[in-house]
Amino acid sequence: MQAGENIVYRNFKESVRYLKKIKRHFWISLILFFGFGLFGFIFPVFFVEQVRQMIEEIIKQTAGLSTLGLIRFIIFNNVKSAFFGLIFGLFFAIIPLGILIINGYVLGFVASKSASSEGLLILWRLLPHGILEIPAVLISVALGIRLGTFLFIYQGKNKWKEFKKWIWDSLKVFLFIVIPLLVIAGIIEGVLIGVVG
Repeated sequence: MQAGENIVYRNFKESVRYLKKIKRHFWISLILFFGFGLFGFIFPVFFVEQVRQMIEEIIKQTAGLSTLGLIRFIIFNNVKSAFFGLIFGLFFAIIPLGILIINGYVLGFVASKSASSEGLLILWRLLPHGILEIPAVLISVALGIRLGTFLFIYQGKNKWKEFKKWIWDSLKVFLFIVIPLLVIAGIIEGVLIGVVG
């Protein structure tokens, strides 16, 4: 048991250290996400039908779920979205950037519509839902962007060996940092929705 605990702790520490290497990519992700979030909040007029259908589909999928079922649904969807942001970064970071832009815009869109119908105070109720979820997804996207720009960043020898190391380090961050954050976020969000509706 002690050996297992040491492995987990060691990998967690290595994952935290690796976060320093994606600091620039994280800030790029953060700026893009909130930039498009602000755009969606100020101009909630684009892709109205698509966003409405997306929200209706989520409502349909979560209708009648217990709090535990809702938590499972939220965690699964967030982990899947975050993993896509990481793994599809291999394709020159195009897909992670698309995920950022779409999710940022949708968040701003929903916040704008909620504020216009229920007042700005509704945003304080929405805030706890994303306080851990958004950083976790942004970390995954930052990892994906770093992987997608490997050929432009890394100038040393043994490129394939180094690239495999980048992938392995990224997966460790995903496993030991991103997933725990998303699990906690899913529990908070599921309980809040279950309690306050």
